[in-house]
Amino acid sequence: MAAVALLLILVFAILLVLDVPIAVAIAVASFVAMLADGADPSVMLAQKMANGVNSFALLAIPFFILSGHLMGRGGMARRLMELAGALVGFLPGGLAYVNTLTCMLFGSISGSAAAAVSSVGGFMIPEMNRAGYNREFNVAVTTTAATTGLLIPPSNIMIVYSVAAGSVSIAAMFMAGVFPGIITGLFIMAVCGYFAFRHDYPTMPRSSLRQILVAFKRSFLSLFMVVLVIGGILKGVFTATEAAAIAVVYSLLLAVGLYREIRVRELPEILLQTGITTSVVMLLIGASSAMSWIMTVANIPQSVSAGLLGLSHNPVVVLLLINLLLLAVGTFMDMTPAVLIFTPIFLPVAQSLGMHPVHFGMVMIANLCIGLCTPPVGTCLFIGCGVGQTTIAKVSRTMLPFFAAMIAALMLITYLPSVSLWLPVETHQLKRTEVEQSRFMSSVPASHEEDPVVQP
Repeated sequence: MAAVALLLILVFAILLVLDVPIAVAIAVASFVAMLADGADPSVMLAQKMANGVNSFALLAIPFFILSGHLMGRGGMARRLMELAGALVGFLPGGLAYVNTLTCMLFGSISGSAAAAVSSVGGFMIPEMNRAGYNREFNVAVTTTAATTGLLIPPSNIMIVYSVAAGSVSIAAMFMAGVFPGIITGLFIMAVCGYFAFRHDYPTMPRSSLRQILVAFKRSFLSLFMVVLVIGGILKGVFTATEAAAIAVVYSLLLAVGLYREIRVRELPEILLQTGITTSVVMLLIGASSAMSWIMTVANIPQSVSAGLLGLSHNPVVVLLLINLLLLAVGTFMDMTPAVLIFTPIFLPVAQSLGMHPVHFGMVMIANLCIGLCTPPVGTCLFIGCGVGQTTIAKVSRTMLPFFAAMIAALMLITYLPSVSLWLPVETHQLKRTEVEQSRFMSSVPASHEEDPVVQP
């Protein structure tokens, strides 16, 4: 089995170096490893890929993707900018705060970091340029703030993690992301404040209470989608998949019917973009499922778990090592395959330390969000540089304080479980983890003879 594991890793690494598309690299590496293991890869690979996408929960992804496209082009971003400007624009460097808060609000209704960069950045970056802000700073703010949309619900990557982890509740993941997303946004705002003080960036006129109320009224229907989706799931009115379909109908009514920002003849193009994005995501999920199976056969998760716990039984040290490994992974692998491949490897280690799978999911997502802003495969960074008409080399130095802020937020999310588990989502399930959480933060090593796994 060691030879199969080594061959799998070697082929995958070679294909990545050759710049082969990530889904193809995963599938080919899995094919070669299955062949070396003695299985019939022509049958087994197809079977595992089909089983990987054969999940009811995954039906929510194309609906949320379509909803995000409709929200991005339907005038919601502009209305959220007006609200953010009325709330925080008067602060020093006000446009930077407006940019960050708008990305957080827009991310919460679209669930897409890339959509936030293009929609919010397409307006805010030129506006900040005209106001005298540094161009590279503007791109850095937009790029990093957009990732909060993957932490604040609803979020497609949370659905992917729920499927990869097994029986983790999507509703629990959605609510667990509220505080981590807000905390990350506040840390980014702190960096904006530092730059504003250092470079004496301008402020916007203070809005009156009436102006704030008018801005809130204009954006209320856009914000209400979050209440509709999350509230409906928590109250048991509909499932996460049904909520995604309702989000599409709601955003369609707003964008086409009420706001009239999207014309009916534009819908086929939006549907085509949604289909393309969905096919890419599903191909990644299917290929990653096949790789997860062959990794399990090759005992890779067990070997990694034994290796990490062999280095230390201290939860603080082990989780620091996991975070470092995921940070390295995020620099060269997209978020979806990283979650699908490394969840089966690291989740058992975290659970052996008494860590709740919902908490670990938030740690993993917060960690991999940083990879979206780093070269060589940082999707948000590429889009931000394109929108801001600058280069990665120029932006990278300005990004460093923002990386530090995101890592500081990650450490807070990692070592304070209550940040993710405080909200009373499925309280009867989360209460069962109090003993495990206390042991997780203690210095007493967890016994390998016990089974601390708690299924939410």
